[in-house]
Amino acid sequence: MKKIILTGGGTAGHVTPNLALIPSLQAKGFEIQYIGSYQGIEKKLIENAGIPYHGISSGKLRRYFDLKNFSDPFRVLKGYGEALKIMKSYRPDVVFSKGGFVAVPVVLAAKHYKIPVIIHESDMTPGLANKICIPSARKVCCNFPETLKYLPREKAVLTGSPIRRELLEGDRLSGLNYAGLSANRPVILVIGGSLGSVTVNTAVREILPKLLSGYQVIHICGKGNVDQSLAGTPGYVQYEYVDEPLKHLFAAADIIVSRAGANSICEILALRKPNILIPLSAAASRGDQILNAKSFEKQGFSTVLEEENLTNESLYQAVVATDRNRARFISAMEQSQLSNAVETIVSLIESCSAD
Repeated sequence: MKKIILTGGGTAGHVTPNLALIPSLQAKGFEIQYIGSYQGIEKKLIENAGIPYHGISSGKLRRYFDLKNFSDPFRVLKGYGEALKIMKSYRPDVVFSKGGFVAVPVVLAAKHYKIPVIIHESDMTPGLANKICIPSARKVCCNFPETLKYLPREKAVLTGSPIRRELLEGDRLSGLNYAGLSANRPVILVIGGSLGSVTVNTAVREILPKLLSGYQVIHICGKGNVDQSLAGTPGYVQYEYVDEPLKHLFAAADIIVSRAGANSICEILALRKPNILIPLSAAASRGDQILNAKSFEKQGFSTVLEEENLTNESLYQAVVATDRNRARFISAMEQSQLSNAVETIVSLIESCSAD
């Protein structure tokens, strides 16, 4: 039986693509173990999937001044030592990294033992952690055609993002029943990310009366962001977080309003859902969501509304325009070649593990 170590953590976006790969890797006969941080979000997600989990020390490498910049390099060195011990003991045939700073010592430890590494970069341009890891990688997978120019030509592979199979198995009627909504009116699904988005939440709620005149709204608003004053509003339902029933809510949605995190928008693409992307502003990030959204807009998959231009009227008009052009968006998404990411990546893993 071939052995693989999966790694990645810090946010759900660094874990869910690994979870999407696990069933296919198991079907191919791989024994799987996971390396993440001691108590990161990845620990619970991976343990719930029944995969053996190793926690290591992890430090963040920042581009800005922070007192932790003086202590975190020692955490990374400690993590590297811990990863070396795991590699020596487990002896995997291949390592697959989804990124995040916890992956850096894992990839470097694999290089030390000459274990082939495959990396996946979700965003348009590689983040700092993956920039450090790329020289040690055999192949670098990516989501966007534009990303290829930022990667070594001999390593770059356009794969798209691995999508959890269960997301594609949703049932519209089950979603409507779960939300207590009608089958007679279109549904807008609003997703602000795992932590929610105050900006998106506020904008949606401010135009809610206008939206509810023609639509129903399912609002996944993030932990602590439920507005109790709106509880019981006909045609409007809100949740802090949705796990298993999310596939049914996706199936029930006619339009999705979302941030533009790479994994989220790749899921939307796989589901062929007309969508409005409101990327996190450059002031609040390194600008990767803006680039992600512009790529999807260029390919005809999405309506993009930048946060700086977000007003009550612009959001409502974006909903109307997206709804009116539903067929065009769906047609463009159906022509995408990035819908078989799991199969493509597992084939790369098999190839590298056979070397």
